[in-house]
Amino acid sequence: MHPMGIDEATGTDTRPGGRTRALVRRWRSPRLKWPKRIALALALVLLVPPLAGAVALRINYAGDLRDGTRTRGKDAIWLGHAWVDGRKKDADVRAFAERIRGTGIKDLYVHAGPLEHDGTLPRDRYPRARWLLDAVHREMPGIRVQAWMGDVLANGGPDGLRLDARSRDAVVGSARQILDAGFEGVHFDLEPLLSGDRDYLSLLGDLRELTREREAQLSVAAHQIDPLPAAHRVNAAVSGREKWWSQEFFGEVARRVDQIAVMSYDTWMPLEGMYGGYVAQQTALALEVTPEGTDLLMGLPFFHEDDLGHHENAETVAAAVRGTRLGLGRTDRDRKRFGVALYVDFAAEEGDWKAYREGWC
Repeated sequence: MHPMGIDEATGTDTRPGGRTRALVRRWRSPRLKWPKRIALALALVLLVPPLAGAVALRINYAGDLRDGTRTRGKDAIWLGHAWVDGRKKDADVRAFAERIRGTGIKDLYVHAGPLEHDGTLPRDRYPRARWLLDAVHREMPGIRVQAWMGDVLANGGPDGLRLDARSRDAVVGSARQILDAGFEGVHFDLEPLLSGDRDYLSLLGDLRELTREREAQLSVAAHQIDPLPAAHRVNAAVSGREKWWSQEFFGEVARRVDQIAVMSYDTWMPLEGMYGGYVAQQTALALEVTPEGTDLLMGLPFFHEDDLGHHENAETVAAAVRGTRLGLGRTDRDRKRFGVALYVDFAAEEGDWKAYREGWC
């Protein structure tokens, strides 16, 4: 390849934007007829935004990591249902205690749901909760155990949880029930949650009253923030679904909770550099609107799948950690209430734990 980015065999400009420049030259050619010009115009419309976005994200992933952008001891991990249904034993707790020793993990989000579609939580969903709580407090002093609960939201469809007044009251009742069982907090993951949902904000207000009264934690899993202004509206118009929240709505949610964990995976990014740059952007956007008194956690992909939404070779723990550190260093390096959240224990591999320890701890 030519040092200036020109392939000597084909004459193709391989520099960022090279193919776009070639299209522009062809557009200006007097030999190009109008039907072909129209086709080229459509190609430019489709090609330029993705190319520009890819280049911007890759640039966002470049640069030096700043000192002071490592764990603050505020990290969390999502744990599967096996920890409360009888499958895990004392030996598993001891092994997990050794696994997280020397890391920044403070909170365990233990799956105790799911909620019923009316907002209630059957007590037989978490039969071994008391055993787990006692075991964690014995083997991992200082670690908090929160109950991870959630459900699919109906959002106008026939099935799922509707956040009307009756269901919201039932969800608060379920939170009260789980705190009575000894959990030190409640962690909610309700999806898909539309940006601007006022019923959700009302639910968070009611839950906050309860958790403050009980001196417990209230945390939520959060959608990603619009990477471009109003991206959630555009995506909704095209696909009928919303992937992102507006930055304003993210801030409204963050002001109502003790912890907010961004699900910064399943991003559609095809390349590791693009994914890391995207996480850096998400970290900066979230920091800008999360109050100092709320823990902000960026999700790390401790799972391995390969589909349209998640490419495991792109969405790596190493890239997520680097992107998180870049965003933190550029935006609010001294933020104390900041960390990462590991999703999820039962799908994690040794390489994920190594990348977390070496890059963040």
